Amino acid sequence: MKPIIGLITDELQAFSTEEKREVLPRFFKTGKGEYGEGDHFLGVAVPDTRTVAKQHKDISLNEIRNLMQSEWHEVRLCALLIMVEKSKKKDETLRKQLFDLYLSQTSRINNWDLVDLSCRFIVGEFLLDKSRDILYQLAQSPLLWDNRIAIVSTYAFIRKGQLDDTYVLSDLMMKHPHDLMHKAIGWMLREAGKRNPERLYDYVMNHRAEMPRTMLRFAIEKFGPKERSVLMKRV
Repeated sequence: MKPIIGLITDELQAFSTEEKREVLPRFFKTGKGEYGEGDHFLGVAVPDTRTVAKQHKDISLNEIRNLMQSEWHEVRLCALLIMVEKSKKKDETLRKQLFDLYLSQTSRINNWDLVDLSCRFIVGEFLLDKSRDILYQLAQSPLLWDNRIAIVSTYAFIRKGQLDDTYVLSDLMMKHPHDLMHKAIGWMLREAGKRNPERLYDYVMNHRAEMPRTMLRFAIEKFGPKERSVLMKRV
């Protein structure tokens, strides 16, 4: 029988289109010096990758680990989506194994889509009733993708009305040098603001002078024009 990495790669390849092969490397910034430098794309849309992942959701964790070593972006995404499928099982031992495997592979979870489509489920939801110390460690990692995992994982907490970690991590990473993080932090602040608009308004009022403009714009997107006008003004 063909190894699972070859089988899944072939199945994904069957969904590949020339248009996607041309567009995706540019969209995910794979050029020299860009954040996705050197990544390779088969040219597969996310819904098709999900289809393949669901067909292989019962593969072993070792097979998932092997998939994560693939040069192909979509194969790694497929592995992560399989992990998401497995994380839906009410099996605490399995969820801990998935959590540990995920955090051992963050150098391979090396673009924003890979982070955003997986970390809320595998990291955030696992930590709902546990210490969040690991997120603060990830927030201070030199690896951009660890930083993004830290903040985007808090989406799981936000959905449960637990907003504190989002704000504390936003404080911790306010001066992050990368625009990808400005967008991610602004996005999570915006989501937190949907649950408690007053808290977000006060937070932005207190931090607007130091918030990068991209972060600020993302955070206040759901406020009305008058509120946004006030909040966009530098002190």
